[in-house]
Amino acid sequence: MGIANGIRKHAKKIAIGERQTSAWAKSLQEAAEELPSPPVHRLEKDGLDISMAWAIIGIFAILGLAAVYTMSLILIPVTLAVVVGMILGLAAENLSKMGVPRLANAFLLSSSVALVIVLLVTSLADPLTTLANEAPAFVERTISRIMPYLERIEWLHITPATFESGPMSIGALLENTGSVLHVVTTSLTPALIQGLIFFAALLLFLASRVNLRKTIIMTFRTRTQRLAAIRVINAVEQVLGFYFATASLIYVGLGVVMTIIAYASGLSSPALWGFFAFLSSFIPYLGITLMTLSVAIAGIITYDGFIVGLVPAAAFFTVHLVMENLIFPAVMGRRLEINPFIVFLAILFWTWMWGAVGAMLALPLSLIVMTIIEELLIEEKPQPQLPK
Repeated sequence: MGIANGIRKHAKKIAIGERQTSAWAKSLQEAAEELPSPPVHRLEKDGLDISMAWAIIGIFAILGLAAVYTMSLILIPVTLAVVVGMILGLAAENLSKMGVPRLANAFLLSSSVALVIVLLVTSLADPLTTLANEAPAFVERTISRIMPYLERIEWLHITPATFESGPMSIGALLENTGSVLHVVTTSLTPALIQGLIFFAALLLFLASRVNLRKTIIMTFRTRTQRLAAIRVINAVEQVLGFYFATASLIYVGLGVVMTIIAYASGLSSPALWGFFAFLSSFIPYLGITLMTLSVAIAGIITYDGFIVGLVPAAAFFTVHLVMENLIFPAVMGRRLEINPFIVFLAILFWTWMWGAVGAMLALPLSLIVMTIIEELLIEEKPQPQLPK
């Protein structure tokens, strides 16, 4: 062992020029340089090896999706808290600049979110209770109004006798309504648990937001990677904050317009229609479709004429179309433009995974992924040609 170490030290001294190289050592070095390099054997992969690699990737992807679906009770409120916390990131930063401590900052913002939710629930409690109490009369009135239009479609084979007996009778519909209410009641406890998890996660995320940013940034080793991480985090917070602040103002205006339309059209609970219009607007494509169909059905039930009954739905759809295609792009610009097909697939996927909350989270998650891709591929973006 000592002889080997001596040889290494002697070779090192020769390499750094501490001792004159002998003719024997020089000839040995030249002979070593003239030796042919060992052949490099490359492992060629056939079709079976590639298929096995993709199969392993697919198995891990399926296991990941199964884990996301199974842990939905925890992942839904935590993901929602992170998204809301990133949306409130700019407000938290401004409060910190004003001298508000981080813990007080987090408590103030999370309490504001809780207060808004409580106010919405209390304001909508009476209209929802009235709607639930009037459910039997509403079902009978709906059937009597829609029946003439259903009888005209011969291939449906629907007659007034269809709703007098069998699975589509009024008694069966009311019984199913009771079972639906039972399902809603049994789901109340998990919803309360998810609400508590959401507020706890939001409070902790806002309180440890700065430390979490530092931890994520310091996980990267090189300065370039850390700068890229800072740029991505800042871009994601700015995009989410700017988008939802602007979208909320625009959709509040849409909710007010829908409330006016419902009041002028004689629809029951105009404020409830306005709230649903505001909430459904955050779900692209599916939200406006369901909202328009609901207004159309309510209009047909309210008015005797079919065309007159469709006027409220047509008015709402026109206002939404103008806001979505003229006002929204004029305010937001093209900086947040996403492929509509990708957004539609994201909505379908997250609705299948997490239900209604997943549908609302589809757009924020798409914005996050789009922002990360754009910031990481910033060097590949086409640069404008400046005049010489």
